[in-house]
Amino acid sequence: MSDTAAIQTGGAAGTKPPLDDMMLAMDVVDTLRRRERIANNELDDQGREEDLKERLRKIYADQGLEVPDRVIEQAVAALKEGRFTYQPPPHTLGTRLARLYVRRGAAGKWLGGLALVGVLLFGLHHVFIAAPAAAIPQDLARVHTEALGLAKTDQARATIERYFNAGQAALRNGDKARAKAALAELESARVTLGQEYLVRIVNRQGVQSGVFRIPDINTGARNYYVVVEAVDPSGRVLKVPIANEETRTTEAVDRWALRADQRTFEAVKRDKQDDGIIEQDRFGYKPRGELVPRYEMKTTGGAITKW
Repeated sequence: MSDTAAIQTGGAAGTKPPLDDMMLAMDVVDTLRRRERIANNELDDQGREEDLKERLRKIYADQGLEVPDRVIEQAVAALKEGRFTYQPPPHTLGTRLARLYVRRGAAGKWLGGLALVGVLLFGLHHVFIAAPAAAIPQDLARVHTEALGLAKTDQARATIERYFNAGQAALRNGDKARAKAALAELESARVTLGQEYLVRIVNRQGVQSGVFRIPDINTGARNYYVVVEAVDPSGRVLKVPIANEETRTTEAVDRWALRADQRTFEAVKRDKQDDGIIEQDRFGYKPRGELVPRYEMKTTGGAITKW
């Protein structure tokens, strides 16, 4: 009959089941621990130790358990020797490695998270920095070829070659910033070459048709500008890359102001003030394959994009 069955049978008969000597000794030790203060005092003296054993016999007898003297002797000796007390292992390399192995699940999550962050950072660096930089030589060659295929004038082809050569020189010198700038100029030229549009003076309610600037270095002078826009053959207003002569940057805009002489500026002003409509609103025309419009009004070609 199993131990479990024996316990159940003993309980049914109203008698206390027998306990294994070792388990009983551990229970005695546990009883002593609960009375730790008393136990410590009694174990210090051999005579009092006998009194302690007698009290233990009485405690178990009151519970209906007979505890043999040998078990009580073993329990008292075990308590003295600390046999049933957990003693942590010494702090050695072996125990540290064992603890790491036990906690490998949590550590693995942290290491996995760190590895994932590292992979993400590497991926972002590759996508946004390394890959674009590595692609500059191929992009320069590709855009150069596409732009030359669109160019129809010697002036346009010379400009394309200048941008391309500047990019190649920057790459040879390891100057990625200048190479990217040359590529941007080359791409802007390609876009312009593919466009065909009318340069028309802006004539809409609430929008200026002309502005002037007073230079900082000569407050007695004025720079005159006529505000224009690019309109393709279908009547759609385009965004075109325009070099701002004040900021030395190129921006894609749908409206800009071209530098004109005072006579042209005043003529546009009178035309608009006459009846609110600018009849002579055609400032120039840019054919496909050319970089610079063919202007029909006097202008230096200089432009601003903000006023």
